[in-house]
Amino acid sequence: MANSLTIEKIDAAYGAVRVLEDVTLDVKSGETVVLLGTNGNGKSTLIKCIMGMVRPSAGSITAEIDGVRHNLAKLTTEQIVELGIALVPEGRRLFPKLTVEENLLLGAFRPTARAQMKHNLEFCLECFPVLRERARQLAGSMSGGEQQMLALARALMLAPKILLVDEPSVGLAPILVSRTIDKIKELKDKYQLTVLMAEQNFHQAIRIADRGYVIVHGKIAFKGDTAEELNNNDLIRKFYLGL
Repeated sequence: MANSLTIEKIDAAYGAVRVLEDVTLDVKSGETVVLLGTNGNGKSTLIKCIMGMVRPSAGSITAEIDGVRHNLAKLTTEQIVELGIALVPEGRRLFPKLTVEENLLLGAFRPTARAQMKHNLEFCLECFPVLRERARQLAGSMSGGEQQMLALARALMLAPKILLVDEPSVGLAPILVSRTIDKIKELKDKYQLTVLMAEQNFHQAIRIADRGYVIVHGKIAFKGDTAEELNNNDLIRKFYLGL
């Protein structure tokens, strides 16, 4: 069944400060779409709009889950999560004083996920063997790379249909960024997920993206229908490659 996102003409602001203007993009079922942009250009705000954490002042956000369309702008964050839309937030946002296992179990929030909790937990521990080894360790005592793995696994505990990943490379060493990006692709393929990833590390994001968008000052400045189009775009060369 189809699981997709359609965002049309979204405006969003924090008080008098406009952050997003006329943003339109879509993520088709089974795709990995990357939203590229340097810090402060609105990537995280758009992710928060999708999750119901920021209310857009104009436009629409529609999710199709198992072939049924839902207007996310009218739903609470809890209702959006219940649909099967999971977020791996920027900075990971773990519960540092809870164990690895406790963090994972908290990911199984929605009733559908609770019914599959044991199966999903075993799947996550197979995907991330280090988490099995550290199951009783406090999350806050783990390395940055291990915490990122835990944040990904916690999202998978939700048994998601659509996965949103916000800045997975932040705070990680280059080799850990590469491993994290590879793991997102692996999980997407295994779970047959639809993925929207907000990222500023162009070289890593482009490795797994089917296509993508460049956001500049809260507006979509370029849409690349293939990874090759993104790679050859002048904006990319200017902002990411220094050419």
